[in-house]
Amino acid sequence: MIHQFIQGTKETTLVLLHGTGGTEQDLIPLAKELSTEANILTLRGNVIENGMSRFFRRHAEGVLDLEDLKKQTERFLQFLDEAATTYGIDRDKMIPLGYSNGANLIGSALYRHPAFTASLLFHPMVPDRSLTLPDLSGTNVFISAGERDPICPKTETEELTSTLRNAGADVELFYHSGGHELRMEEVEAARTWIAAYLD
Repeated sequence: MIHQFIQGTKETTLVLLHGTGGTEQDLIPLAKELSTEANILTLRGNVIENGMSRFFRRHAEGVLDLEDLKKQTERFLQFLDEAATTYGIDRDKMIPLGYSNGANLIGSALYRHPAFTASLLFHPMVPDRSLTLPDLSGTNVFISAGERDPICPKTETEELTSTLRNAGADVELFYHSGGHELRMEEVEAARTWIAAYLD
């Protein structure tokens, strides 16, 4: 996967996954707001839709290609294992951070595996309603969303949150009053939340 690795001084590595049409550069400022010392591993989606990079295909707005999502999820997790070896970083201390399409890929990983101790999902959707989730005890998730998000309605956010909680995950949910845009108040809430997981 196209990516960039930025060495930090902590053992924790923030893994960044952009939204539709983004690049591996998009979320670096956000990561540095959360921690100035963590390693950064930032990825670019390899699926192109109308000239825009994504992490998996979709059939239409809000209609995910579940077969491709499964394939790309496994590819993502395999890449992280390989990156841990390549860069000499601890796979167990990777914290993925995704926005929109990137958050959905992280959600898909969590729906299939207890893949991460801590994850941050900004404006995610429910990734796959056909799955029975694994035991996510010990999994910690920060979710933020907009109360008037036209792309990801509040019902979607509430369903994702309750499904993860029912599987045993500890989920902190934060809303801002707007739509699909990232706002500083959710970044500040994420910074407070992530502090407990930065080694």
